[in-house]
Amino acid sequence: MKIMFKNILVPFDLSSQSTRAFKMALDIAKKYDSKITLLTCIEGDAWHHKYYDARADSELIKKQKKVSKKHLEDLESLASKNNVSISSSIITSKSVVNDIVTFAKSRKHDLVVIGSHGRTGLDKLLLGSVANGVSQRIRCPVLIVK
Repeated sequence: MKIMFKNILVPFDLSSQSTRAFKMALDIAKKYDSKITLLTCIEGDAWHHKYYDARADSELIKKQKKVSKKHLEDLESLASKNNVSISSSIITSKSVVNDIVTFAKSRKHDLVVIGSHGRTGLDKLLLGSVANGVSQRIRCPVLIVK
């Protein structure tokens, strides 16, 4: 049985772990002539959601999208230099794990390459890691990069 990875999804949260995951995906994509999709999930601020300040939340999301877009453009440029087809999406998310799983399934990704941890602190403690949540709920192979 020959394993082929045509569509690789890389959830990207701007952390060094997700950058490492991207570089690993880039190596795999070159080997298998695969296409990479970068996915960034913007969450807003949980505190704002609790007390709901729509203006502050909207401004925070706008700033996060702007910063994310710059990072994604840098990675897209690196992929292009390596002759790897790439696209990216930035989505506003209420549940990062659910949104990554849904995105991967709906676009028929056959490999997810994800950093072992990006979020830290209380959020990670309460929710468990995104990488773990994705690996538990998705059917395609998941490569967790440390």
